[in-house]
Amino acid sequence: MVLRILDANLDRAREGVRVVEEWLRFGGGPGESLAECKALRQQLGRFHTERLRAARDTPHDPGTGLEHPDEGVRSSPLDVVRVNFARIQEALRVLEEYAKLVQPDLAAAAKEWRYRVYTLESTATGGDLRTRLAAARLYLVTSPHPELIEIVEHALAVGLPLVQLREKEAPARAVLDIALRLRDVTLRHGALFIVNDRVDLALACGADGVHLGQEDLPLARARALMGPRLLIGQSTHAPAEAQQAVADGADYLGVGPVYATPTKQGRTPVGLEYVRHCRESIERPGFAIGGIDRSNLEAVIAAGAERIAVVRAIMAAEDPGRTTAWFLERLNRG
Repeated sequence: MVLRILDANLDRAREGVRVVEEWLRFGGGPGESLAECKALRQQLGRFHTERLRAARDTPHDPGTGLEHPDEGVRSSPLDVVRVNFARIQEALRVLEEYAKLVQPDLAAAAKEWRYRVYTLESTATGGDLRTRLAAARLYLVTSPHPELIEIVEHALAVGLPLVQLREKEAPARAVLDIALRLRDVTLRHGALFIVNDRVDLALACGADGVHLGQEDLPLARARALMGPRLLIGQSTHAPAEAQQAVADGADYLGVGPVYATPTKQGRTPVGLEYVRHCRESIERPGFAIGGIDRSNLEAVIAAGAERIAVVRAIMAAEDPGRTTAWFLERLNRG
């Protein structure tokens, strides 16, 4: 019996690793994660000996006919990857326990593999990025400025955790030049870096993700290009848009514009009620955005906002560093 359990779970683990490996290979995942998958699959294979295979008795295995409705449902490629990571971890736990009875070296290896898979999952699916995103309270969206890099650096120096490059009118090469400089600056300060609209430029500069508007590339297409790890945010202006963004797999939402703002000329402000709705009903980080400054921040927080995004409040500030510090102090205290 024990040999059959080991055989079945080595099969499960190897199959799960292969599913993850194919996504990393064709979905643009991190190269180091792909190499780790290949190494793990080969190590599993070395323990899957003829002795274990000979114990297999598929015709009399009662588990082969058991199915659950959820097994036929997958919402996205990222969902497939996550399900298979869970499958690998379950199989390795079974191997670790039962191999203690007959093959201690396999038990020890399974324990080591299991911890490696936890790290691999975090790296491959962006768990590290999403943890940092969830902790972020203040999001700076840039606007064109001759001292853009210097302004961002001042904000980062006092703890700004998240920056988006937004350049709507500049040529692609000029935007890429700025993006590469901001990528370097944000890495040095340990901040997340997002590019507005342009998936190609986000990938080209090594950004942590892309932010999409309602009229931009569909989120599912962006995810297919960017892979499972990188972040994708979406601007939303109404409850139906927020629900759709979550269903499509957005990692975070822009919630606004809360107040009238020249950044979104012609768009009617959504007001504080939409902020309340997203805080109460949407299970994704949401950043209230649009005309938020020192004069109205308290009202936005009172409406339930835990996170805000600002443009002019920092980009046009006389002292961007001090202004950023003020927002961070109030948001973290709130």
